[in-house]
Amino acid sequence: MKGFSPRNLKYMRTFADIWREESFVQTVSAQISWSHNCSIIDKIQTQQEREWYSRAALKNGWTLSVLIHQIENRLIDRQGATINNFSAIIPESKATVAIAMLKDPYVFDFLTLTETAKERDLENALIEHLSKFMMELGKGFAYMGRQYHLKVGEKDRYLDLLFYNARLHCYFNIDLKIGEFEPEFAGKMYYYLQAIDAQLKDERDDPSIGLILCKSKDRLEVELSLPKSGNPMAVAEYKLLPPAIASVMPSPEQLDALKDTLNNDLERLAALSAPEEKIIDDKKSLPGLKL
Repeated sequence: MKGFSPRNLKYMRTFADIWREESFVQTVSAQISWSHNCSIIDKIQTQQEREWYSRAALKNGWTLSVLIHQIENRLIDRQGATINNFSAIIPESKATVAIAMLKDPYVFDFLTLTETAKERDLENALIEHLSKFMMELGKGFAYMGRQYHLKVGEKDRYLDLLFYNARLHCYFNIDLKIGEFEPEFAGKMYYYLQAIDAQLKDERDDPSIGLILCKSKDRLEVELSLPKSGNPMAVAEYKLLPPAIASVMPSPEQLDALKDTLNNDLERLAALSAPEEKIIDDKKSLPGLKL
């Protein structure tokens, strides 16, 4: 075979050195793109992590950009790290799947909130970037709505964010907290999950799951707060773009203005680099122009 660049030949040699098990190459590495394999070679140093990300990319159908994002945000360390009561409430097989699906912390590096932001600001920002938010949530989530209305007795209740998870076959309620975890958050979530099961769940659905997302938490306090019966729920932190970086990031309006400026500059460059006879033809087409 001919035509391979020196760079590609080096990747091929490294690939052969790394993957000695033919069975893994055939069942995993060969099923993801060469670009995926090259990124895994470049960005990951240990064999265990290479295998983990290769399997995850194949299982979840990650694009190259999603794979790079998950590597850079250390998904392997965050996956399955939430504090939860799943094992005490739902069957072990389902608990294992649910635990593996959740993360701690969730990385919302696409958000630039100020220190004075409120919970509704966080909710608005997540909905504004819904596709990125759902990518961080993971596979199987279907968005049901924000401030989802439930009528409980004579009172109106509103859920921050409601999803349905097709893999777990249950409703998935997310409660957003701008500060540190407090024990009463678990009681409120328990109430919401009971209301969801009473009004939305049918015989085909499993018990609804709750996820409390907060800025910070004390592990012991969370463990003591989660109920040992009722509905499964978990608590995780979220990380935003650091304020020091957010303060120098251009706004969407500034990016749009920069894009327009660059497009105009490219058009002027293209005109200047046009052949002389093409420029003359263009001038001839202009009325009243004498050459």
